[in-house]
Amino acid sequence: MAEQLPRRTVLKLGAMGALSLAIEACRPEGVVEAAGVRTLRRPVDVDDAAWSAVRAQFMIDAGTAYMNNASLGMPPKPVVDAVAAGYVAISEEPVHGKHDLQSAIAERVMPRLGALFGVTASEISLTRNATEALHLQTLGARLRPGDQVIITTQEHPAGARPWQLRAAREGIRVVEVMIPSPLPPTPELVARMESAVGRETRAIAFCHVTRGGHLYPVAELCAMARRRGLLSFVDGAQAVGQFPINLRELGCDAYSASLHKWMLGPVGTGFLYVSESSRDRIVTTFDPEATVDMPQHGPPGTADFPVRAAIDTALDFVTTLGLDRIEARCRYLSDYLKRRLDELDDVELLSGRREQSAPGQTIFEKAGLNAASSVPLLEQIAASHVDEHQRDGHNAIRVSTHVYNTLAEIDRLVDALSRA
Repeated sequence: MAEQLPRRTVLKLGAMGALSLAIEACRPEGVVEAAGVRTLRRPVDVDDAAWSAVRAQFMIDAGTAYMNNASLGMPPKPVVDAVAAGYVAISEEPVHGKHDLQSAIAERVMPRLGALFGVTASEISLTRNATEALHLQTLGARLRPGDQVIITTQEHPAGARPWQLRAAREGIRVVEVMIPSPLPPTPELVARMESAVGRETRAIAFCHVTRGGHLYPVAELCAMARRRGLLSFVDGAQAVGQFPINLRELGCDAYSASLHKWMLGPVGTGFLYVSESSRDRIVTTFDPEATVDMPQHGPPGTADFPVRAAIDTALDFVTTLGLDRIEARCRYLSDYLKRRLDELDDVELLSGRREQSAPGQTIFEKAGLNAASSVPLLEQIAASHVDEHQRDGHNAIRVSTHVYNTLAEIDRLVDALSRA
């Protein structure tokens, strides 16, 4: 189909190339038609058979089980092809290619991102990752020396360091609240955070999902912050793509996310959300002429346009499957993993209650096995990629199961653990 299109029309699609037009022109409802890739449908069940066509979209070497998606996602082939198509477009006609990629980002990627997360496109700025977004939201917060910000002991270094930087340079105070792992009940967790609020407190900052997969009560924490007149900053690096999220309903002032983890986007993509109502309290670090109407939160200058335009393909992929179905599939796999781990006498599961754990992340300890040493060991004996979680007092192994994993891969991993 693509060969019949005018070349200028193909270029105008940017990184989507002919793929996007093929999708829009000829797909039935709920079906992605991608050149060179089997038709993708929304799975109706959660088992391996229902997701076999989805698994076929990924390019992982046969025999390798990738279960470290919480570190870096594995983009499907349509996303890889979209990035390549964008670089071809910008290489063949740099002026028009750049313009068309920029148009694709502004006219498709940004509105679709906003719609997926329940906000407007003007409230979202593209970044390279959540880390960059976390720095932008932190440095943009209007704070004075002596002002206090509350964070938790479970923050990723990318979430804590920007606040520590401001403390070192500007004299703000950063207070860490001890949050146990696994999490305490929601009322206790919120009470721990609120008990640290004082006269000088101006903001709270915390993860939506921690590195270890603990699911924080975001809406309840943000509601507490609003009652106390505080800004709320959320690190969503491990959340977006695992389950449906409506940022407006969460009620946070700012939210930082990576799109190259659970969202299956191109490597080096993320976003910063700053609510329209908070633009007077969270300002740009770049443009002295920025206004509330034109906040200019995003980094200026030439961006990786082919990569950003290919976010559109990742959105096609994820929305066709449905975030609710992705959540159910991830939960099905992690529940199976937990049942298998329960069969091992020397393993202690640390992921906590179902309602307080993310669908796709599981952490556990195995007696006598160093978690960091287990990473290369399990790759060697089971061709399985996992990660360590040596923090929060744990010597834990972290397994991140996404939709493309299978029960057989989990069985292989558990069998290897029993021998490790």
